[in-house]
Amino acid sequence: MAQLSPHAFVAKWRSVTVKERSGYQEHFIDLCHLVGHPTPLEDDPVGTRYAFEAGAGKQQGGQGWADVWKRGFFAWEYKGKHANLDRAYQQLLQYRESLQNPPLLVVSDMATIQIHTNFTNTVKQMTVLTLDDLLTPDGLQRLRDLFWHPDAFRATQTTELVTQQAAREFAQLATLQRRYGHDPQRTAHFLIRLLFCLFAEDSGLLPNQVFAKLIKATRSRAPLFTEQLGQLFAAMNCGGFFAMEDIPHFDGRLFDNAEVLPLDSESMAILQRVSELDWSSIEPSILGTLFERSLDPAKRSQLGAHYTSRDDILLIIEPVLMAPLRRRWAAVAQQARELAVQRDAARGNQAKRLQNELQGLLQGFADEIAATRVLDPACGSGNFLFVALKQMLDLEKEVISLAQDLAAGGFFPRVSPEQLYGIEINEYAHELAQVTVWIGYIQWLRDNGFGQPAEPILKPLDTIQRMDAILAYDETGQPVEPAWPAADVIVGNPPFLGGKRLRSELGDTYVETIFVLYKTRVPHEADLVIYWFERARALIEQGQVKRTGLLATQAIRGGANRKVLERIKASGDIFMAWSDRPWIVEGAAVRVSMIGFDQGIETIRTLDGLSVASINANLTTHLDLTKAQRLLENMGIAFMGDTKGGAFDLTPDQAVHMLNAPLNPNGRPNSDVVRPWLNGKDVTARPRGMFIIDFGVDMSEADAALYEEPFAYVEREVKPERINNKRAAYRDRWWIHVESRPALRQALNATHRFIVTPRVAKHRLFAWASRETLPDSRLYVFCRDDDYFFGILHSQVHEVWSLATSSRHGVGNDPTYNNSTCFETFPLPWPPGHEPEGDARVEAIARAARRLVELRNNWLNPEGASEAELKQRTLTNLYNQRPTWLANAHRTLDEAVLAAYGWPVDLSDEAILARLLALNLERAGNHGDG
Repeated sequence: MAQLSPHAFVAKWRSVTVKERSGYQEHFIDLCHLVGHPTPLEDDPVGTRYAFEAGAGKQQGGQGWADVWKRGFFAWEYKGKHANLDRAYQQLLQYRESLQNPPLLVVSDMATIQIHTNFTNTVKQMTVLTLDDLLTPDGLQRLRDLFWHPDAFRATQTTELVTQQAAREFAQLATLQRRYGHDPQRTAHFLIRLLFCLFAEDSGLLPNQVFAKLIKATRSRAPLFTEQLGQLFAAMNCGGFFAMEDIPHFDGRLFDNAEVLPLDSESMAILQRVSELDWSSIEPSILGTLFERSLDPAKRSQLGAHYTSRDDILLIIEPVLMAPLRRRWAAVAQQARELAVQRDAARGNQAKRLQNELQGLLQGFADEIAATRVLDPACGSGNFLFVALKQMLDLEKEVISLAQDLAAGGFFPRVSPEQLYGIEINEYAHELAQVTVWIGYIQWLRDNGFGQPAEPILKPLDTIQRMDAILAYDETGQPVEPAWPAADVIVGNPPFLGGKRLRSELGDTYVETIFVLYKTRVPHEADLVIYWFERARALIEQGQVKRTGLLATQAIRGGANRKVLERIKASGDIFMAWSDRPWIVEGAAVRVSMIGFDQGIETIRTLDGLSVASINANLTTHLDLTKAQRLLENMGIAFMGDTKGGAFDLTPDQAVHMLNAPLNPNGRPNSDVVRPWLNGKDVTARPRGMFIIDFGVDMSEADAALYEEPFAYVEREVKPERINNKRAAYRDRWWIHVESRPALRQALNATHRFIVTPRVAKHRLFAWASRETLPDSRLYVFCRDDDYFFGILHSQVHEVWSLATSSRHGVGNDPTYNNSTCFETFPLPWPPGHEPEGDARVEAIARAARRLVELRNNWLNPEGASEAELKQRTLTNLYNQRPTWLANAHRTLDEAVLAAYGWPVDLSDEAILARLLALNLERAGNHGDG
């Protein structure tokens, strides 16, 4: 391989003035010799991975060419000496995908080489090498890296890190503004303007670093900065002249006036720091979320928390919005290629007709994409809308690229922010959503070689409305469902607020109003997100929307929430679902379900990323357990435990003190109202020996006061909170637990002990509790005291059923037991109370259950164990370890239970579920359902 010295190379090419086509291959070959790298022909004679004149559209039959291409390294475009290299870079951006998106995009003439990074999710950088640079060790090393080590150009900062840093700095600015008493909304509007100025400057929309120069020049003169910034805002409003520079017309209501809030020296220092960041590389898919947290005082605590990523959002955007467009595009692209072949074989008028047909086909499909309206009815700060916009723009670019490859003409992208619609009630998020979308759009145009939007650069996004999405009032003051903007597709992440928290978060008046407004469609117990699902379902049923993809917590799969999925299945169908995914909501990690649904037109269905024939309302496939009915025979046995609604609980020491107190004025001991108390932790971990003050379900205040010390405790610890409760029953009877469960207490009167299971637990565990104990609402209680019943509940048969019919809870994704779905639908071997007396099968189950409990108790409380050892001996730890003796005990129990059903002992879980469902439907048919 020939070698060339730097001085020889520079001497040869310094005076060359030939045109690009005449000299670029020789120039590139000399560069190869300069760094000791093989030429294209030497390294790849076939030209499949390293070549001159690489077909930029070769994957599509192409006509565009890159001057040099090395797969996985670079695409290189040459221009004549002193030509506009920016234009060459724009060319590369337009067909980089056809060249498999190399990490480096290089443009050069014979004297200058510009190396642009094209790595995913990193800050973009440009390195310039002149002929003089090649005479230096550093410059020559950069050239070697270009050929041998492209990763050497990768920026260390990701776009996410830059965006996070920018948000943190702006949070400090917002804090300083509030310190001086500025209105939060005016502050947010002003800071969003500053944010956009920084982005516009680094993106080349504001010329010649005019904003950074202003900050630097007035760094220690804040009043002068304020005065000059007002003039810049005025110029950006309509276009004009500022600081010897022509300022484009921005408008978009962001610069609707020249108001500037005063800044102090500390604020100016922050502005100086943030102006040094690369704002052109901020990440729009998280920009709005992070800046909303920095500007909204209510969300400042979430600033360092996690956020939803673009990849997560794509799990909804791709199947719901893009899948039909991509299928349509595959057919259009194939038709276009066939037309191009026919055109190339034709002559005269026929060729012209085919050319017009080809152009009309491709431009027509681009128009289809641009006509697709996307609505996010809870858009927040715009992350779903931006990701939708980017995906549509990327698809339209494929159309434009194919049009160029097939010589069918080129056109500017028609997809724009104006086809995005949003509803958002939060004023900070509403304004940020508009700016986020515009920033993302401008970035996309720049990064894909399409320049910038025509002036005015920002157009008002009236399509994003600030309003309540589920409640409005007509001109007479009557509550109505607000009109949603017309759209083809609805996507989004509506607010997650559990049904039990509606009143405390939204107020009684609001909640009662939506209950009345949606009374026949949404159960009162449903979570807030269900109202968005129902609104979208109704719009699909009415033919006003084609497809919807929304998020909810996993609770949507069960209970009252699932009713909306059953309605969706009745009026249309679910075509896509993720039943269980981690997600970030307002900085907190949760588990969610994602659901895509339509009128029943979509034939391709996926569940958890896999193709399935159908998706049930509980987001399962195959066996549809949502058909299971509540059985009358199971009613009145299982109950949720008592809900105290205040600090009624006592430590062992507090309880002992009260229990040892003298008799009360009524002659009764405190043990009447001070009872042992049990919650979920007492079952899964070690019993804590807690007690609770319990005045029953209807004791009068006068009678309760006769128990002097317990009453005084409740009056001191509970009353101050309860008298402010919004619900009159809780407020006026502050000494009584908020949900004292009279039916549970009555059922327990017939037992000498009872069975409990934690509502939420990693393992489905059952344990005995004594009759005098009061169970907490974190437990479900079974009012039976026989070992047979305990054995049925703790068997594989019931566990399989309860897991399949339960919802999931929390980041740990633990099963949540529910009496109505998990137990009241569960068919026991015989209906409760109808077990055959003296039957050997019943006794075998009871015997196995007693043995299981005996072995567990021996392990939990061995003689001579230290306190530290006892601390580790919990039911959760035991079932985590599942030693052989425990597995054997459960196997004996399971075999006895299966024998009672008359089923084989080697049934799979799916087979057990199928038999239980059949038995459930048989029993429901015979006796009616609940």
